Amino acid sequence: MSHHECTCPKDFAAEARDIVGACGGGREQAIPVLQEIQKRYGFLPKELMREICKIADFSEAQLYGVATFYSQFRFKPRGKFALKVCVGTACHVAGAGAVVDALCDELKAKVGDTTGDGRFSIETVACLGCCSLAPVMMIGEDTVGYLDPLQIKKTLTKASEKQNA
Repeated sequence: MSHHECTCPKDFAAEARDIVGACGGGREQAIPVLQEIQKRYGFLPKELMREICKIADFSEAQLYGVATFYSQFRFKPRGKFALKVCVGTACHVAGAGAVVDALCDELKAKVGDTTGDGRFSIETVACLGCCSLAPVMMIGEDTVGYLDPLQIKKTLTKASEKQNA
């Protein structure tokens, strides 16, 4: 099975009833419903969202409108390693753009995508609070600073080895 396929249960209706039962189905509950879906699956499977709209008090357009407005929600599964590159002022000045370009080139993926093998997801964030380490990124829960675009492959290999140890 590809990492990009939905791993939701086949009975989407039962899952939708469970989520709406836990969160409520009124329009004011759209965010808690979306948060619950993402908590359970790591992203928002469209099949499950459709089923929820059938039994809750919002249309697909309304639910998707809320989901696309907030950056916390994802429509694709995240990779095993979430790469969050800071593009805040200090990191930008220190060359974060070149780091992002090097990551995208090395992984053959764009910002917001997950690699075909499901290993890496690339994201940019406004600030990681590690300005003295600029440019910096998070690889999972680990902070990696003083990034050099020419060392991206080595940085990714080292992170993969650490996680597999």
